[in-house]
Amino acid sequence: MIYKLFKMPFVGSFMVKWRSPLSDAESLEWQPVSAKSKSGGIIQGLFAKAKTEDVKATIVLGHPMGKEAKGYFLKNGYAEFLRNNGFNTLVFDFNGFGESTNGSFSYFEDVLAIAAEAKKITPSLPMGYHGVSLGAQWAIISFTDASHPFTFAIVESPSATTEEFWIKYPAAYKTLKFLNFLLPGYAKKIRPVERIKEIKNLQSMLLIYSYADEWTPVEMGERLKANSAVPTELWTVNDAGHTLIMKSDEQEAYKQKILEYFNTAILSGK
Repeated sequence: MIYKLFKMPFVGSFMVKWRSPLSDAESLEWQPVSAKSKSGGIIQGLFAKAKTEDVKATIVLGHPMGKEAKGYFLKNGYAEFLRNNGFNTLVFDFNGFGESTNGSFSYFEDVLAIAAEAKKITPSLPMGYHGVSLGAQWAIISFTDASHPFTFAIVESPSATTEEFWIKYPAAYKTLKFLNFLLPGYAKKIRPVERIKEIKNLQSMLLIYSYADEWTPVEMGERLKANSAVPTELWTVNDAGHTLIMKSDEQEAYKQKILEYFNTAILSGK
C-alpha cells in the first residue's frame, strides 16, 4: 500500500483496469505469461510466436507510461510487424500497470523477471528488447545486471535522469526530491545517464529520439550515447511527439530502421 501512495503523483492516473485491444480470435494467438518480480509485483505478459516459418529471435517489448500498458504495442502495430518479420514477441505490464499487481519503484526488476520467463519459453533463440520511454529508461538499469539474457536492444526516448522528466510536474517533482533525499543510494542506482556506463551482455544498442519530442529531447540521447559501455547508435526522426513515432509520418522509416537493426544485430551475434 505504501508504494501505491507514493506512486500516485507519478503514475496514479495510469493504474487502471486493463482492457485488451485484441479480438477473441486474435487472443487465441497469445499465450499468457507471468513472473514474480523482486519489485514485489506479479508481472503479467503475453507471448506470441512469429508468423514466419523461420524464427529469428524473441523480442521483449517494454511499454511507455499510459493506461494502454502492454496494449500500446498491440494497438499500434508493433507486435504484428515483428511477428510478420520473423520475431517471437512478448509484451508485458510493469508492476501497477495493466494486469500486473503493484510493487515498488524498481521497475527494472520487472524487466529482469519477464526476460527470464521469455528465455524459458525460447531458450535456444537470441533475445532482444525494445522499450519506449518508461520501458526504455528502466531497461537501461536492468541491463547493468549480469543475469539479463538480452544481446541487443532498442532504447527509445528514455529520460537521461528521472528528475529531468518529472521537473515539469510540480507535485511529482517535489515527491521525487523528497524520496531522493531519503534514499540517496537508490537515487544513484536508477540514474540512466550514469548506469549506462555499466551495461553488461549487450553486443549493441540503438537509441531512438525525435527532434519534436519536448519530454525527452535528442540531447538526452547524445549524453546517453556518450556514456554507453557498448557500441551504440543514435538514430533520430524530425517530427514525432513523445512515444508517437509509430503514428507519425516517420512511421515507415522507423519500422525499417527497427527491422534493419534487429536483423543486423542477429547476424553480428552469430
